[in-house]
Amino acid sequence: MKILITGISGFVGSHLTDFVLEHFPHIEIHGLIRRRSDIKNIQHRLSSIVLHECDLTDSHSVDAVFRSQSFEKCFHLAGQSHVPTSWIRPIETMNVNANGTMNLLESIRHHNKNCHVLICGSSEEYGLVYEHEVPITEDNPLRPLSPYAVSKVAADFIGHVYFKSYGLHVVRSRAFNHEGVRRPEDFVLAKITKQAVEIQLGRRTCFELGNTDATRDITDVRDIVHAYWLLLEKGEPGEAYNISSGKTYSIQELVEMTAKQAGIPSQIEQNPKFLRPADVPRLLGDCTKMKQLTGWKRRYEIPDTIHDMIENWRSVLTSSLDRSPFVETQAE
Repeated sequence: MKILITGISGFVGSHLTDFVLEHFPHIEIHGLIRRRSDIKNIQHRLSSIVLHECDLTDSHSVDAVFRSQSFEKCFHLAGQSHVPTSWIRPIETMNVNANGTMNLLESIRHHNKNCHVLICGSSEEYGLVYEHEVPITEDNPLRPLSPYAVSKVAADFIGHVYFKSYGLHVVRSRAFNHEGVRRPEDFVLAKITKQAVEIQLGRRTCFELGNTDATRDITDVRDIVHAYWLLLEKGEPGEAYNISSGKTYSIQELVEMTAKQAGIPSQIEQNPKFLRPADVPRLLGDCTKMKQLTGWKRRYEIPDTIHDMIENWRSVLTSSLDRSPFVETQAE
């Protein structure tokens, strides 16, 4: 079997690569990366995968890949995934997430119509959710509250259109927050765990965050990629599926859990630069539909995720301390 992972060098893409190689070593993994992409997340897997340089916003670039290769499965993870960035670069966000998805499905329609596709969406699509609608099911109205969320709704609906109009095997997922090692530090739990280690190392005196009242349904990324695999194996084409833990944590609670594990005070200083123009106050998902179909179960709890992230940041930050200025200059 040959599969394609778009955004393979990203946070989730790299974990999906790990999952497939560890559980299905016979599968041939291909991945899409942009020119000059940072590939540190998949550095340890380069000898086991095939990479294709491709810009999803360029239809000719995408076509070139599908004219030369045929895939049985495609996990569509590539895109602009940071909500605050979408307020700064809304047009770019829409172009990559919506038009990029259109280009991908057009190429599959013309060159690889039997490929099974997973459009990896987001709980941000639900946006404004009223208290009586919690926990959120797949039937809940979509009321996006950011340019990012709008772009993911568009990608979600584009996937459904290509299923209905052209018969493509497209499954749509809506994953709630997921965290783990390799998460960029501009995402909340990565920011919290990194700052915790910086406090340990004496580089800062407290946590510096935005809105600490927001609550999120968080799942370990290793459980998320397992769900992705099961959905493309067992999911009904055209259907949308939530992936969630069914538990919520406020940002304040995440700080307190992290501080306790790190053995430091949980003092927080609010920084206005981390506040969003509009924020989703509470996201709690109901993934009964996905669980009943696939038998998926979580293997990791959030304290496990926090522990692994703290240990990873400690390794990263202490190794940077060990580098001498001379070595850094030579590396440049």
